[in-house]
Amino acid sequence: MTKTIKLNGTLPGPKAQEILKRRANAAPAGLAKSTEVVVADAKGAVITDVDGNTLLDFAGAIGVMNIGHCAPNVVKAIQAQVEKYIHTCTLVTTVEPMVELCELLNQVTPGKFPKKTLLANSGSEAVENAVNIARYYTKRKGVICFEGGYHGRTLLTLSLTSKYGLFKKGMGPFAGDIYRLPAPNVFRKPDQFTEKEYIDYCIQNLRNALISQIDASDLAAILIEPVQGEGGFIPMPAEFLHEIRKICYETGAVMIGDEIQSGFGRTGKLFAFDHYDMAPDIITTAKSLGAGMPISATVGRDEIMDAVHLGGIGGTYGGAPVTCVAAIEVIKEMTTPAFMKQAEHVGAIMKQRLEEWKNKYSIIGDVRGLGAMMLVEFVKDRKTKTPDPDLTLKIIKDAVANGIVLIRAGLYSNCIRLLPPLVITDDQLHEGLDVLEAAIARGQNG
Repeated sequence: MTKTIKLNGTLPGPKAQEILKRRANAAPAGLAKSTEVVVADAKGAVITDVDGNTLLDFAGAIGVMNIGHCAPNVVKAIQAQVEKYIHTCTLVTTVEPMVELCELLNQVTPGKFPKKTLLANSGSEAVENAVNIARYYTKRKGVICFEGGYHGRTLLTLSLTSKYGLFKKGMGPFAGDIYRLPAPNVFRKPDQFTEKEYIDYCIQNLRNALISQIDASDLAAILIEPVQGEGGFIPMPAEFLHEIRKICYETGAVMIGDEIQSGFGRTGKLFAFDHYDMAPDIITTAKSLGAGMPISATVGRDEIMDAVHLGGIGGTYGGAPVTCVAAIEVIKEMTTPAFMKQAEHVGAIMKQRLEEWKNKYSIIGDVRGLGAMMLVEFVKDRKTKTPDPDLTLKIIKDAVANGIVLIRAGLYSNCIRLLPPLVITDDQLHEGLDVLEAAIARGQNG
């Protein structure tokens, strides 16, 4: 097997240390970093740091680089666009790349109904636009969201986000008319329930909320990630998602699917909802849509998206042509059978390896995910399932020191999420997984 990882010293090296000092002096302390890797170059699934060390990227910029770093077709499209014009603002003029991208998104997102797309810059904006449009369309205020959900850091989306201590502490007051319910987490279900009984119980609680927390007549939207991202790569049970779909049909509320992390090939299909044979009324996407360019989209039923008055939505950089041409190339590449086959292949290898680890290492409480959106959860004891965030961080530091870039996840920060670019080779994938397994083995042995 050809080795990609090449380390010429302890990480971070001297050049990296100097830049990290500059970062500490220039940027606020609250801006976290999961590793001390300082990047000089990135191609495909490989990162080279400023000291000449070569690492494998298993974080993918938190799910942004599904198509790989500096995908040649994306780079070529960006270069060609910046030589023509960079920005004229879609609130002032019309640019064809914006129109073409909206047309493509209307075609490839789940649901065979007519759709329209609103472009913006970040996932937070996409979710905020979706909620605002749903409220405008229904003339209602209430929004149901779920524990473990992550939806952004603006006032509204931070209000919708779970995991209080890390994201919300000291940030209030928050937006109102938000009702947060438990989301099914089969790994942490009460012991007295079978899996089916637990899911039925969660559905019952969802129904009860329409009496105990909000009346259907004031419910504007139900917002959910089909696979929770920051919450710990928890795929929602199909029965639960279909019940949400049913409730929204019954009440006239808008079902909003947040696919910002799970979308664009990560789960082995273009969108995670494609696994569930269903479509939300509005879908939000960002991250890997732009291959590293800052772009997001809110795609929904045309009658919902058209409800807002003229001038009521939009922004200076929404539909910026340089970001749009990058996204167009992403969609063209990812909708090819070869790319989806590769995504499925990466997911299958990861699942097989992680299942083997679960049988070998008692510190692993669970491995889960969908497609190539996989995660390992670490516990102090498998019976009590007590989270072990300290050990998780220790394993990440060990693995990064040995050449792979990793990040944590989970409500208790006791999980390692795996989001390598889907263009990663088999040799690179196994090499990176070998590094992580070795770190897990050392973590178990103390």
